[in-house]
Amino acid sequence: MLKRPPKSIHKVFSLVMRRMRAPLIILIAVYAISVLGMALIPGVDDQGKPWHMGFFHAFYFVSYMATTIGFGEIPYAFTDAQRLWATITLYLTVISWLYAIGKILGLVQDPALQRAVTENRFFRSVQQIREPFYLVCGYGDTGTLVTRALTQRGLRVVALDIMQERINELSLTELDVFVPGLSANAADPSNLQTAGLKSPFCVGVLGLTNSDHTNLEIAITAKLLNPSLRVICRAETEATQANMASFGTDHIINPFEAFAEEMAIALHSPELHLIFDWLTHLPRSPLSEYDSPPQGHWILCGYGRFGRSIDKHLERQGVTTTIVEADPTGTRCEDHCIVGKGTEAITLLAADVKNAVGIVAGTNDDADNLSILMTAKQLNPKLYTVARQNRRGNDVIFEAIKSNHVMQHSEVVTLKVLSLVTAPLLSEFLKLVKHQGNELARELLPKISHVADNIVPDIWTVHVNYKSALALTFAIEKGRKIQLGHLTSDPRDRDKQLRCLPLLIRRNGESILLPEVNERVMTGDQLLFCGRYGVSELMRWTLQNHNSLRYVETGETRPDGYIWRKFAKS
Repeated sequence: MLKRPPKSIHKVFSLVMRRMRAPLIILIAVYAISVLGMALIPGVDDQGKPWHMGFFHAFYFVSYMATTIGFGEIPYAFTDAQRLWATITLYLTVISWLYAIGKILGLVQDPALQRAVTENRFFRSVQQIREPFYLVCGYGDTGTLVTRALTQRGLRVVALDIMQERINELSLTELDVFVPGLSANAADPSNLQTAGLKSPFCVGVLGLTNSDHTNLEIAITAKLLNPSLRVICRAETEATQANMASFGTDHIINPFEAFAEEMAIALHSPELHLIFDWLTHLPRSPLSEYDSPPQGHWILCGYGRFGRSIDKHLERQGVTTTIVEADPTGTRCEDHCIVGKGTEAITLLAADVKNAVGIVAGTNDDADNLSILMTAKQLNPKLYTVARQNRRGNDVIFEAIKSNHVMQHSEVVTLKVLSLVTAPLLSEFLKLVKHQGNELARELLPKISHVADNIVPDIWTVHVNYKSALALTFAIEKGRKIQLGHLTSDPRDRDKQLRCLPLLIRRNGESILLPEVNERVMTGDQLLFCGRYGVSELMRWTLQNHNSLRYVETGETRPDGYIWRKFAKS
C-alpha cells in the first residue's frame, strides 16, 4: 500500500482551520449570545401568561432568522423586548455570515489551498493504480513523446514536471489511458514519494528533464529509496554520465551519442540501421524508407556536444570531416576548424561544400541550422543533409526543408526509452543482430516488412510462467511438447499463421536468435516477438486458454464448462 507522504497528511485540513479560525469563532460567539438572549428574555403565551423560550427553540429560531429565511415568530407572538433582541441578532448574524462567506471565497481562491487539494487529488489517483506503472519526471518535449508512446503500448504512466503549463497540457491531451500529472520539482524526494516512488506497482523511473543535475538527483533518490526500480535517465555530458553510472543507474541515454552512433551504423551497415529504425521507432508510425548516408567528405557546422559526437563516430568509420565553428576557443577546435556559423556562403565555400557529399547543421539554434541547410543546398544541390532540431514546435519548417535526416532530442531519447521499457529483450536482440552483420539484417528486412503492414510493428515479450502463460506452462509441465509454431498459429484457424515473427528466445542465460518454428518451448523461457497490432491479444488466448492451446497443438476442440461437457456426453 502506498503511504501518504507525512507533509500532506493534514495539509488541507490545517490550512482551512487556520484561515477560518476567526470567522468560526465570531459565528459561534454571535450564535451563542443570540440564543442565550432569546432564552432569557421573557415572552407571553396565548393565555397572556409569562413564558420563556427553551434553548432548542431559541437555537431553531436564530438559525432560520440568521439565514433570513423568516418562518415567523414561534411558538407565540413575540413581545417588544423579544422583537428588539431579534432585530439586533439579525444584523449581528447577517454581518458575521457575510464576513465568513467572504473568507470562504478568499480561501477557495487561495493558491496554497488549491495546491494542497491538487496534491491530494493527484496522490489519490496514483494510489488507485493497481497495475505496473512508470514514473516520468519531466513532461517537456521528450516526456510528452515518451508518455504518448508508453500509453499506446498499454502501459500506465505518472508524470511530474516543474511547469504548470505542461501539466495543464497533459490534462487536455487525449491519451489511451489516464495519466495523473502534478506540477512539482522532481528533484524533491517528497514529490517523488507523492508520485508513487515507493508504490509496489511502480516498476521504473524515467529522468527526462532538460537539466542533467536534476536527472542526477532523480536517479540518486530513486536508487536510495527504492533500489529495486529500473532507473533510466537522460544525460548530455560525460561527467553526468559517469556520475550516474557510479551508483548503478540502470540505463543512461545521451541523445547526441545515440544519434551519432545511429548515423555511423547507417554509413557502415545501412540494412542494419533500417532494422533498428523499424523495431524502435514510435508505435504505429510508417516504416521508414531506405536512405543511406553517402561515403565521402562531410562538413560539420557546430562543434558542441552534438558536433563532437558526430565527428568521433564518423572518424571511426573512416569519414573525413571539415568543421565550421563560430566559437573555436570555447569548443577547443582552434587548430582544425573554419571560423564561422556556416550560414554564409563564403564560409561553406571555404569548407569546400561543392565537393562534399554531406553536411550536418548541428548548432543549438534552429534558425541557424535551417539557414545553413538552405545556403548549402543552393551551393551543392546533391548534398546529403542532416539537421539538428532543438524545439519540437519547429516540426513544420523542418519538414518543409526536406532534410534527409533530422535529429530531434526528444525523439532520440523516446526511441531509446521505448526499446528499454516496452520489450527489454529488444536491446539484446539488436546487439546480437549488430554482431551478425549486414547480411543477416538484409535477410530479416523482408520478413519484418511482411508482418508489419508498412507500419512500425508491435513488440511484445512472453514469459513462460503461470502468471503470463498459464495454459502453456501447465502443458509443458505435463510433458507435452509445445513448439514455437503452435504459439504463432491462429487460435481461430490453426492452419493459418499469425502475422508475427519470433525474434529471440532467452533461456537459462543464453539467447537463441531468430528461432525456427519447430523450436521447443521450455518453462522459464522469455520469447520476443514482433508483428501486426492485435496479434499479441490473439496469442494470449493460446497462452492462457487450455482449449485454445490444445486446438493449435492437435486440432482437437473440446466443450468448455460443466454444462457443455454434460451435453457432449449425452
